[in-house]
Amino acid sequence: MPLEPSAADLLTAVQASPRAVAAHDKSAWVDLFTADAEVNDPVGSRPHIGRAAIERFYETFIAPNTIAFRVDRDIVHPPTVVRDLTIETTMATGARVSVPMHLRYQLADEDGDWKITHLAAHWELAPMIVQLLRTGPRGFGAALQLGPQLITHQGVDGALGMLRALGGVGRTGKRVTGRLFAAAGSTDITRVRGLLGHYAVVELPAGTPVSVEEFTNRARNMRWSKLIAAGRTVTASVRIGDARGVALVEFAASSPHIAAVRFFLDHR
Repeated sequence: MPLEPSAADLLTAVQASPRAVAAHDKSAWVDLFTADAEVNDPVGSRPHIGRAAIERFYETFIAPNTIAFRVDRDIVHPPTVVRDLTIETTMATGARVSVPMHLRYQLADEDGDWKITHLAAHWELAPMIVQLLRTGPRGFGAALQLGPQLITHQGVDGALGMLRALGGVGRTGKRVTGRLFAAAGSTDITRVRGLLGHYAVVELPAGTPVSVEEFTNRARNMRWSKLIAAGRTVTASVRIGDARGVALVEFAASSPHIAAVRFFLDHR
């Protein structure tokens, strides 16, 4: 029978990832995932599915670099863990970038161990590239190295798949998300209805659908920061009452309309 996850169990599984990354232990890191796991890093790029693809992801983006996780908050909604953090990456050339990020892990019990089935890394590729190039010659050197690394480990299709992350809802998605949160925070239910439309799903907290009326009432005076647009999703660090967490605003596949809003909240 599958085990019922506890917050401690899931956090232990997730916290093993930065330890393996810091130790440059490829086997330990890859073994954290199920055989058919999916790594979507960054969200909006082509996913890496299965052990072989995840191994190639490690060789491309983790092995050459020194990576530190600066975690502000962990939110556990079994079997999901969401991390609000900044990742600091030092490239082989010495160039350093600091990337605001929200990480979402889906986990599953596999023979008594909790394994990652899906990792979604919400961060913005274009600002990271700009930040890298602004570091000067070391940044340009790192950028020049990354191209061959992508081709070697991911192939041309993989490199093009990575560049898909330059698209998505972008600034428009952030503006719409900000308007939604502002309307909800000021209990402007008419404005909230207009931004959500008839078919959007609101989960507050994640996994618990609520009506527009309940969402607007519960989100009174909400605060938000750190808007990140990755693919068709905008994430934000939020505070509603005494609860802090991360909101995911998902947009429809081919339009600027909101399809779902999910709140992962922690009352600690």
